[in-house]
Amino acid sequence: MSVKKYTIYSTPTCHYCHLLKDWLSQNRIAFDNKDVATDIAARQEMVQKSQQLGVPVSVVQFADNTERVIVGFDQLQLSRLLGL
Repeated sequence: MSVKKYTIYSTPTCHYCHLLKDWLSQNRIAFDNKDVATDIAARQEMVQKSQQLGVPVSVVQFADNTERVIVGFDQLQLSRLLGL
């Protein structure tokens, strides 16, 4: 299924957030980044979607508008999800 939008909820000091963003960039996956350290609305959105406060949180929206929420940097799951 084709990815319509990829959003990452992260903080500037999160090591795994940096690893995830670097990995996505290396694989030429475009993404929007929301800094939950400074953006209160993004933080509330992340908690609503993931039911927790840990970062990174990936929200992958597909062409049929379904979403998958992945907490942490689960490279294997993301590779499968993104067809890498």
